[in-house]
Amino acid sequence: MPDIVSKNIRCAGGLPAFVAMPAVGREKIPAIVLMHERYGLVKHTLDLAERFAGDGFVCIAPDFYYKHPDQAALHRGDVGYPIKDTESNAHIAAAIAELKTLAQVDPNKIAVKGVCQTGRHPLVFAAEHPIAAALIWYGAAGDKEWKVNEQFPKPLDAVIARVDCPVLGIFGEADHVISLADVRRLRDSFDRHDKTYTIKVYPGAPHGWLNDTMPGRYRRDAAEAAWAFQLAFLKKVLDPRYDRSRRVQVYESEHAAGYDFTKNVRLA
Repeated sequence: MPDIVSKNIRCAGGLPAFVAMPAVGREKIPAIVLMHERYGLVKHTLDLAERFAGDGFVCIAPDFYYKHPDQAALHRGDVGYPIKDTESNAHIAAAIAELKTLAQVDPNKIAVKGVCQTGRHPLVFAAEHPIAAALIWYGAAGDKEWKVNEQFPKPLDAVIARVDCPVLGIFGEADHVISLADVRRLRDSFDRHDKTYTIKVYPGAPHGWLNDTMPGRYRRDAAEAAWAFQLAFLKKVLDPRYDRSRRVQVYESEHAAGYDFTKNVRLA
């Protein structure tokens, strides 16, 4: 991995964040706002931020759940933090504002990535603010995401109708939270509103399969392939020659002919 530098900062409003970037270089480069899983800002997310930096991005990973009173229990997964769309939007905005103060960042090439519980939030933000791309890793598609309540005040289908950036969705066949029917429902919403998207379902991959700190879930081959697929997607949509007025819609799934969602189980 190329040399990188990292630091802990506070964004506007007191939001803690971890920033990683290439150690050298004067040219403007793309940036990622990296959202964490349900466990808060743990080692896995810090590792991903540094990996993005090694791949030539400035990456900021805010602690979206820093207001939870029991961080240890949160990190263990014993408790959750039901972040509201409005709170998430404010944190993403603060993180992007921080990125734009960095001389190394190209302000027109900032993407937002959500993982698991935060998968919906890049879409929610993109419905109200211009970003370069929204990246979703095994999130945003579950049944609860489509319900309107205090936490999610706008219908997800209505949110998607207002998204104006390319979207990448990465999912797994063996996910116990998100079924193939859920993924297709998300795809159908993108189709209905004529959005640009690329969705890929990886065979045999359970929920959380990118997380190498959880050996029961981690799938190295799928994780490496999906990371490379993500980089190729970003290279394409961040290219100055990319025509955002065109619609590109890609859905690819490899799964068993006898696929049965009820047989998918939660892994440690």
